[in-house]
This record gives sequence, C-alpha cells and structure tokens, in this order.
Amino acid sequence: MSCNGPPLPVVRGALNDGPRGSIVMPWPIIRAMTRSWKDIQLKNITSKSLFQLRGRLLAGVMMALPAVGVFTAHGAHAADQLGQKVGTALQKAQTDLAAKKYPQAMADVNEADAVTGKTDFETYTIAQMRAAVAAQSGNVPAAISAYDTLIASPRTPAATKEQMALAEGSMAFTAKDYPTAVKVTEKYIKAGGKNPQMLTILIQAYYLQHDYANAARVQKAQVDDAIKAGAKPVENQLLLLATCQAQLKDNSALTKTYVLLATYYPKPDYWAQVVHSVLSVPNMAPGLRLDIDRVRLEAGLVKTPAEYMDITELAMQAGLPQLALDIINQGYSTGVLGHDASAPREEKLKALVTQGVTDRKAGLDAAAAQATTGNAMLTAGYNYVLAGQADKGLALMQQGLARGPSDVNIGRLHLGLAQAAAGRKAAAIATFNSVEGTNGARDIAQFWVLKLNAASAAAH
Repeated sequence: MSCNGPPLPVVRGALNDGPRGSIVMPWPIIRAMTRSWKDIQLKNITSKSLFQLRGRLLAGVMMALPAVGVFTAHGAHAADQLGQKVGTALQKAQTDLAAKKYPQAMADVNEADAVTGKTDFETYTIAQMRAAVAAQSGNVPAAISAYDTLIASPRTPAATKEQMALAEGSMAFTAKDYPTAVKVTEKYIKAGGKNPQMLTILIQAYYLQHDYANAARVQKAQVDDAIKAGAKPVENQLLLLATCQAQLKDNSALTKTYVLLATYYPKPDYWAQVVHSVLSVPNMAPGLRLDIDRVRLEAGLVKTPAEYMDITELAMQAGLPQLALDIINQGYSTGVLGHDASAPREEKLKALVTQGVTDRKAGLDAAAAQATTGNAMLTAGYNYVLAGQADKGLALMQQGLARGPSDVNIGRLHLGLAQAAAGRKAAAIATFNSVEGTNGARDIAQFWVLKLNAASAAAH
C-alpha cells in the first residue's frame, strides 16, 4: 500500500553527555521514530487483508438467485420471487460476473433495473448483484451506492450491515478515495459501529489527506479508551499519534505521548525524546543543574560512571547527602559503578557520602534551628523528608517558601519533589502545577507531573 503522508518525525538535538552546564547535544536518532508510515500501519489493514475481506463479503452478496418465476401475491414467500424479466437479466449477470465479464455483467444489472413495476424484493436483489459486480470490478462509487441501499433495507440482517459498512470503508481506502473512506467510516462509527478495523481505516484516511488534527483526535480517543479499559495501548498507535502531533507542532501533547510510549514500552529512546522536549529551554537557570540530571536519571539516560559520580557530587554540594547516597547506590545497582579502574574512587566517594548521611541525620534538628533563610529552610526540610520525617520536613519547606527563597519557582519544584518522595502524589502534582516562569523550573516540574500520572496509568 502506498502512502502519501510524511515519515515519522526525526527529533534531533536530544540530550547527550557534554560539558557541564550544557543542556542540548546531538542524540543518536532513534530507530523507532524514523520508521516510515508503512512501518507503523497496523498489520490488519493491508491490501491483501482488505481484498480477502471484500472477497468474503462478495461471497455473501452473490448468493444463489431465487428461482425465476411469475410474480404472485400468495403472501410473503410468494412475493419474494423474481419476475421473468428481472430474473433472466440477473442470472445472466451472475454468469458474466463469474466469467469476469464486468462491463457486460453491469449492463445485465442495469437491464434488470430498467424493468418497470419491480417489487421491493426485486429491487433489493438487483442492489445485491450491483454491489457484487461493482466491488469485484473495482467500481467503488457504484459499489458504495449499492451497499448504502442494502444497508438501508430492513431485509439486511444487522451483522451483514456491519460487514457491508466495513466493505465500503475498505474499498474506498484501497482505491485511495480517502474522502469517501472518511465519510463512510465516520457514518459507521456514529451509528454505533465498534469494529476496530474501521477506526484504523478512518485514522489512516485522515492522515493520508494530511488532516493531522482529525487523525490525532481519533487516534487519541482510541488510545484513551484502551487506557480507561485497563488495557495497554498499541505501540504503533502511540507512534502514529506522536507523528500527527509533531506535524501539528503540538509539543505539549507530543511530550505526553512520548511519556505514554516510555511508560508502556520502557525504552530509553522514548524518554530521551521527553527529556529533550522538557530541557530544551534556552535560558535554563544554573541552579537547576542537579534537577536536570535528576530528570535524566529518571529517564534512564545516565549511563557512565563519570555521570553518576558527577550527579552524586552535585547532590552533596546541594546539602542533600541522602539523595547523593540514593544516586550512587543506583549506579551500583545498575552495574555501572564498581567495575572499572575508577572503582576505588567510587568506593571512596560512597564512603564519604554514607558518612555524610550519618552526620546529617544526627544534626537534623540543629540544622533546622539554624535555618533562617528560605533556601536554608527548604534544604533542612528536604533532609527531614529524606530521613523519613515527612510531616516535619514538608512543614519546614512550606515555611521556607513563605520566607522567600532566592527563586520561588525552584523552591516549589523542590517541595514537589519532596512531596513525591514522601508518597504525597496529589500534593506533589498540585505543587508542580504551581511552578511558573521561563527559566526551566516549570518545564522540569511538568516532566514530573507527566511521570507521576504515567506511573498511575501503567499501574491500572
């Protein structure tokens, strides 16, 4: 199946290790996001599958014609007979269709349709044969018109109507008549149809007309329904949604879709896209260096011993030894630390950090008593939280915010992180959402909102 839509977006400039203080460096282009449109189409929507489906539908339409006879009025069964003229023309159409003489078969159908005084049954049977001839010969408009007649008829069973609607959409899509494919599939869905194939046809028909807004709308609804039902959204559907959002330059929605990709399909490359979009702030505040690295840690993008060591030292410099210990322990648990020539230095740093934790725990109350500035109160309170005294620590951090730190938005960001560490998810999200400004703190806070919400979605 050919495609006219653009390939999936190539997102350049994601994070990589660079000089301290640098934020954006080129990241290897991820394979998943450079696949073509053809690669991300669902497997059940292919020309072959649509042809097979249409063949099954035609088999149902091309039922054996009723016996030709003279119209009588002896009740319902007698009425469901074909008159001589209609029956003869339709039997000839059936023979010509079997021989693939499509123009002659359609002429036979037209001959039957030209008979005056036809019964409802004759009209219905003519529509059946017209649908069969038109579909098999590739005359999409004629086939859809005939199927519309059959779908509107009370003679057609409900299950067959659904098959016919699917045939309409699949034929129009295969013929690259995307406006018609959209029209018939939208009509089917509005009537309550639930076949997921029709949704796929609709989304792709919108996409291939470059109607990315509607493609994203329908695809997002499908993803949302899957999540609401407790199911795992299909990766290709999420990738297609991301493609549409990239075309629309809807970066906020695109970031959320990357979060879902990374949550349900935990590949570092997906989180790399999230981190790139979050941290691509031109005036990122120097005071957010540790917070930037914490985002990278959470996204699984910290890979080298040097990175773990640097981030551990940053946490120590920030006066948060327990956080530093958690970071260096993560480096050991992931197998990054403790193996190469720098292992002795790593062990020495860990011992220093461990001692720092012991000293800080012993002096928590003294540090809190000596904290007179907003920044100092925030740090002292955060240490209480990390030491397991959440209520005391969070209250002290609130006091620090009220006292006025050097940057209130960075202070709110750190309060949100402390609330998240204490298991206060709702409070953390509310605090993160209160972060404002353009220095990067708000972008980092929104990353944690997305992360917390995505974790909840994955847990259900």
